[in-house]
This record gives sequence, structure tokens and C-alpha cells, in this order.
Amino acid sequence: MMDTLSTKIAEKTARVAVIGLGYVGLPLAVGFAKAGYPVLGLDVDENKLTALREGRSYIPDVETGDVAAMVRAGRLEVGDDYDRLTECDAIFICVPTPFDAMKAPDLRYVEQAARGIASRLRAGQMVILQSTTYPGTTEEFVRPILEEGSGLRAGKDFYLAFSPERIDPGNKQFTVENTPKVVGGLTPRCTELARALLARLFAHVHVVSSPRTAEMSKLLENIYRSVNIALVNELALLSERMGIDLWEVIEAASTKPFGFMPFYPGAGVGGHCIPVDPYYLSWKARQYDFYTKFIELAAEVNQAMPYHTVDLATQALGREGKPLRGAQVLILGVAFKRDIDDARNSPAERVIELLLTRGAEVRYHDPYVPRYRVGRDVFYPEERWLESVDLTAETLAAADCVIIVSGHRAVDYALVMQHARLVLDTCNATKGLTGPARVVRIGAPL
Repeated sequence: MMDTLSTKIAEKTARVAVIGLGYVGLPLAVGFAKAGYPVLGLDVDENKLTALREGRSYIPDVETGDVAAMVRAGRLEVGDDYDRLTECDAIFICVPTPFDAMKAPDLRYVEQAARGIASRLRAGQMVILQSTTYPGTTEEFVRPILEEGSGLRAGKDFYLAFSPERIDPGNKQFTVENTPKVVGGLTPRCTELARALLARLFAHVHVVSSPRTAEMSKLLENIYRSVNIALVNELALLSERMGIDLWEVIEAASTKPFGFMPFYPGAGVGGHCIPVDPYYLSWKARQYDFYTKFIELAAEVNQAMPYHTVDLATQALGREGKPLRGAQVLILGVAFKRDIDDARNSPAERVIELLLTRGAEVRYHDPYVPRYRVGRDVFYPEERWLESVDLTAETLAAADCVIIVSGHRAVDYALVMQHARLVLDTCNATKGLTGPARVVRIGAPL
């Protein structure tokens, strides 16, 4: 078995399947196709499948030209038929791993993918989980599903490994091809085969002793960021009270060439990792009678920032003699970070919901997100869809307060400064700009 799969990997005849063609799965699928492997992409979203069949990319990090070329060459096929997994040699699971309303792991998509694989699994195939999750998922959750559904044994009849995704949406410097990859297999043979395949695409593959170690390494990467963001968010609150500009402080501290890495405050954290991963580990830790107080405190600080943002807007409007209730508020940027179209878990969602709950009239502008859903939760039970408005002098002048949540570089902040009356800048997007607008920034004197 091992020799057969190893030979196929070396000769680039191994057929690669990728389940889930989102921000993680599509770059992986296109990357392996460009590397010369035949690739099958599976997804349940018919709109995505239609776009890919037509040679169009729906993710900014993946060039449409690359998709079109791979589809034309026949190296990238897409569909929703799991029966075709029997044709494949290596299967990657790249599905979402959100949390539920109680912040507990929601592995429904991983379970669906694993069950879809299990009934088609054959001897000699390799399954690699990429979705971010708690330590133990590969061995304690995915493995039993695959073994029970197939009658095969992991490590003996088929190969199983975990290799965490490291996608940073919008990052042009570090891509699938040049970002180092971590992998840990169920057995040394599983690890070696997974490493051999990943090495055909990634610049460097770092091998660890087990799937659990690889799973924990991914959580550490993102919890590290969560904790450091929480630190500067807390310092931002203190700086406001002390009359100190934290942005200036961070700039000064960044001149130290060692022992310091800059992190920045904001309206909260967003995306598919930083707001989610700490809770995956905290949930799992309780199984061992361990409580991750430090990690949960950081998450608590970051979750409080949307509330602080709305409180700052209330105070700033109050100084203008305007109550928040009935105020016209314009949000700039609803993506979870600048220059991308991904709005998952964006702090803008909670900011908008709190503004609506407190009686404000809210509109938004985002050049990358034309429609945005808020509500359908305990903060704002009603589901509400908003449409991005054009950013014009009239739109800005009509707003009592403009709140910059995501500092997209495509936005004309000089125009904002010229025509807005009050700007609440949560990400220092207006740095160095002047104008009639009064600017309030998180982490700076009011």
C-alpha cells in the first residue's frame, strides 16, 4: 500500500480530493492542480461550483486565470458527488469549524465530510484533516467515523493525518506555496506519506509527533494573537483614561529591534480563527479538569471591544449634543480585516447590532462586501440584511457619526475627513489626515 501511494505521489499521478472549496480548500485545490496533480474539489454550494466550472475564482487570493487554466487542462474538476472519492488517493477535509451559541465546538461539517468519506473509503487511501479544531479531533472524532463506516483500520488499511491550514486572507506575501506546513500522522507511515504529498506543494513541511501536536500548534498560533490583541485592547482602554495615544506608544515601542512585536487595538477580533480557536481549547481543557483562565480572559477582553466602540460613539455624539437614539451612523468596513471580502465573525456585526438596539439608524459602506447580514441572535433577534451604500460627500455629510471598523485602503479617507462631521476611527485609518471632521480614536484621548 505504502509503496503504491508513495509512487503515485512521486510521479504526480495521485488523485487529490479537497472537500470544502472556501478560503482554505480552494487555494489548496488550485495549488495541487498547478503542481501537476489531478484534483477533484467537492462542495455543497452550487454557486461556487458553477463559478469554478466557468473558470472563475470567487476568492481574491486565487487568481481567476489560474482556475480557468486548471479547468481547461482537466487538472481541476469540481462537483458534489462523494461517490467520486473512490477514484482519489488523498482526501483533504477543509470544512468550517465554527462554535455554537454556547461557544462549544460545532463539528457538524467535519462529521458530514467524514461520514461521506467513510462509506467510500478504500484500502490505501489517505485522509488529511485541515480544519482548525481541538487536540484529539483527528484521533477521537474523525478516526472512529472513518473506521466504523468503512470497516478499515487507520494506520493499517488507510492513512490518517492532521495538517492545519495557514491561510491569511488578503496576504500577498505568504501564500499556499511559500508558507511552511505542519503535519502529524497517526503512525510514522501516515506522517511520512502526508509529508511527501505536502512537500510537493509547500516550501517546507515541519513534521510533528502526532495529530494532537499538530492540532495544538494551530491553536497556539491563533491564541498567541488573541492574547496579544487583548493586551493592546486593554491598554487602549487605560490609555484613553490617562490621556495617552496608544498608537504613538506602539509606534515608539516598535523601534526596538528585538523582544517586541506590534499588535494593534480595534473594535474587536474577527475571522474564522482568532474569535473561535480559544474556545475550542478551553472546551477541551475542561475534560482534563483544567480551566484556561488566561486564554478566556483574553477572549473576554476582545469580545468587549464592540461594546466599547459603541460607548465611545455615544460619548462622542453626546459632546456634540446629539443622542445615539435617532442618530445616523455610517459604518466603514464590515469585513473582519482590511482589503478582503471575508466578513465572518467581523466585529462590525456586533457593533451594528448594538447600534440598532440602542436606536441608531445604521448604514454601511464596504467596497468588498455588497450585502451584509446582522441579527438573528440574542443581541438583535430580527434578521436584517443591509446593502453597501456609495461613499459620497452627501452620504458622509448625512451621517451624525462615521465609524471606521475595517480600514480598507480603497476607501478615500481624505474625502471622509473633508465631509464627515464626527469620525470614530477604531483602526487608525485616518492617521496623518486633517479636515473639518472631529476624530475620536480607540486608544487615544477623547
